[in-house]
Amino acid sequence: MSIPSDFVEETAEDGAVTLHFSGDLSIASIGDLPERLRDFASQAKRLDISGTGYVDTVGAWLIHRTARDMEAEIVGADDDAERLIAAVAGADQATEIRPDALNPVVRVLGEIGESTALAFTTLTGLIGFFGAIMVGFFRLVRHPGQIRWNAVIQRFDVVGVRALGIVGLMSFLIGLVIAQQGAVQLRQFGAEVFTVNLVGRLTLRELGVLMTAIMVAGRSGSAFAAQIGTMKLTEEIDAMRTIGVSPIEALVLPRFLAAVIMLPLLGFYASVVAIIGGGLLSWVELDIPPATFFARIREVVPLTDVYVGLVKAPVFGAIIAITGCYQGMQVKGNAEDVGKRTTAAVVQAIFLVIVLDAFFAVFFSWIGWN
Repeated sequence: MSIPSDFVEETAEDGAVTLHFSGDLSIASIGDLPERLRDFASQAKRLDISGTGYVDTVGAWLIHRTARDMEAEIVGADDDAERLIAAVAGADQATEIRPDALNPVVRVLGEIGESTALAFTTLTGLIGFFGAIMVGFFRLVRHPGQIRWNAVIQRFDVVGVRALGIVGLMSFLIGLVIAQQGAVQLRQFGAEVFTVNLVGRLTLRELGVLMTAIMVAGRSGSAFAAQIGTMKLTEEIDAMRTIGVSPIEALVLPRFLAAVIMLPLLGFYASVVAIIGGGLLSWVELDIPPATFFARIREVVPLTDVYVGLVKAPVFGAIIAITGCYQGMQVKGNAEDVGKRTTAAVVQAIFLVIVLDAFFAVFFSWIGWN
């Protein structure tokens, strides 16, 4: 049972006032002690808490605040109370604000500099991580008996087979939108028939693979980062290293191979479904029969468009796997970092995919695959 807090005033011969505290300095027993201390008229020189019992954070803060306001000395504290009072005193320190921190221009420039430095650090880390993956890959090529086929096939199922539904639905709707918007704009010039060209070339060359990569980055890239990050947080990866198992070979390579192999298949599948969606809308709105639509597709879409999509897809898959696994490997501290790294993996993967898609567009145009 807690003892109510109280204090008595003692005046020495030299006029120095000492406040002697008694009882428990806790939230349950402190009562009206703060108001009485606030209304205390004299300026005490010492606060003696040798007669107190249990001291919690509220009591320590009250003693510290009273000593601060009266400029008094705290005496008689045991080790626990002294540490607690020192802790609340440290939290009471005013934060110094630098003058340049108030300048919005300086602050924005500082944030830009920090972001740029972080971007270069991350890029360096991704390149080094890719090198580690290649080392592990060539080691497994030399020793194919060490390949974990069960893990690879499981990743094929997660990355590829289970994504067919959402990728197909997204691609079908994209094909409908491209055909509808193209028909509306081309109708102004009496050129609705060129909607077939728009749907065929745009889906096979660009949007089929690009939208599939973005979907896989959000779906599988985030899963890679979260799964490996959780294993890093629970020290499972450290345990694997302890028993001589390489995390790159056991965790990263199956995900890397699944993304690289399955993304071209998913991209081609998405392009075909998008063309079906565009053909359906062309049939309903433009009265272009499916046979005519697909015959026109074969005439106007060059085979190089298929090659362009198939060349880009494995590169996008590698980027998604590398960023997801790399960010998962960087998790440390607490569970909150798992969420941050997962978000970073998705954002970086989508950004790099779009940047590389722009480079591919320029490159293929330069070599004549227009």
